[in-house]
Amino acid sequence: MRDFLPADKARREHVLSIIRRVFREHGFDEIETPVVEDSDRLHAGLGGDNEKLSFAVMRRDLKTEELQQAAASGDYLELADLGLRFDLTVPLARFYASHRAELPPVFRAVQIAPVWRAERPQRGRYRQFVQCDIDIIGETGALAEIELLTATAATLDALGFAGANACTIRINDRRILRRIVETLGIPDASYERALITIDKEDKIGVEGVVKELVEQGLGTAATLTPLLEGLSSLAGDGWELLDSPPEWLDLDAYRELLTIRDAVDDSARLVFSPNLVRGMGYYTGTIFEIAHPALPYSLGGGGRYDGMIGRFLGTEVPAAGISLGFERLVDLVELPEDAGGAAVALVYDADVAPLQLAALKSELIATGVRTTLARRPKNTTALLEQLASAGYPRFAFVTATIGSARELEIRNIGAQ
Repeated sequence: MRDFLPADKARREHVLSIIRRVFREHGFDEIETPVVEDSDRLHAGLGGDNEKLSFAVMRRDLKTEELQQAAASGDYLELADLGLRFDLTVPLARFYASHRAELPPVFRAVQIAPVWRAERPQRGRYRQFVQCDIDIIGETGALAEIELLTATAATLDALGFAGANACTIRINDRRILRRIVETLGIPDASYERALITIDKEDKIGVEGVVKELVEQGLGTAATLTPLLEGLSSLAGDGWELLDSPPEWLDLDAYRELLTIRDAVDDSARLVFSPNLVRGMGYYTGTIFEIAHPALPYSLGGGGRYDGMIGRFLGTEVPAAGISLGFERLVDLVELPEDAGGAAVALVYDADVAPLQLAALKSELIATGVRTTLARRPKNTTALLEQLASAGYPRFAFVTATIGSARELEIRNIGAQ
């Protein structure tokens, strides 16, 4: 969990403003949900491994015997009735179940808010971080994925991830993964366990995946290696498979992916990756992940999760969504040079009266100029550097003789 200095906060707000603007342009409406959810809901098996990282909120007025019972059982969640949300998808499912009658048949939602996970802090992984999610609830067909990916691609372009700096969006389908597992001869009971292992390929390679699957009794190296190596070689360049489809390719799912590719404005950005898994067990169809050529980790991802909302509502509702990794994105985006706009720092001498300073500041603000005050120190250079980093690219010295903002000599910092 981190503090942010003014310059950091300005960059974050700049990125958030672009994300909000583009998502809104694409017809998504922003909602807000509480930072806490019922503990039982957070641990209903919908959040995958993230459930293990959730922060629990203990019940008030716990009795000694309750503490002893939890200690004996080792289940300390017995003591919790609430928890901090670890993502925005579970709260969205609860939100939709609670407000369905007030929402349109197909609901396009934006959520931009902090979430909490008990991570081991490291670069790119924090215990509190912002997620930027868009979801479409109520659309059964590929139109939902097309809208989600089109809006995401437009947002990445607006943030400067275009041309040589362009991100790609890897795409796959859980139905293809199921067919792959069946082709490998892995039983249904071990399906999720096999996927968890296959998902490690980017960290341990095909050889490591094969070794783990063999150790789990899920096949032999002779049968696993050729297929998994073939999947890896297709990742990013496997769209031309219909002429001679392999045994593991689910054709219905693959044709749907082709439809999505052809409909997305920048279809060259979508790459078919049959080895893409994404670890969340609630995905039921398409899955996608945002990759940057210079980074070893993803910048976001998502997919279709048709079964989740039904857990709260009691009736099946189709849903798909994608989340931008805001904390990773913001580290890659620089504020434009003119981000300070009409912002001026009034650097005043010690003998300048407060009434005079207040009048000058009000006069500038009335003309649309963002204005701050700073007392002039001995080391003016250091002060101006701090002001520039805080978003004030221009300044003016104020002496006791200046009576109006028209008399100020406003200069760019660095030109003094």
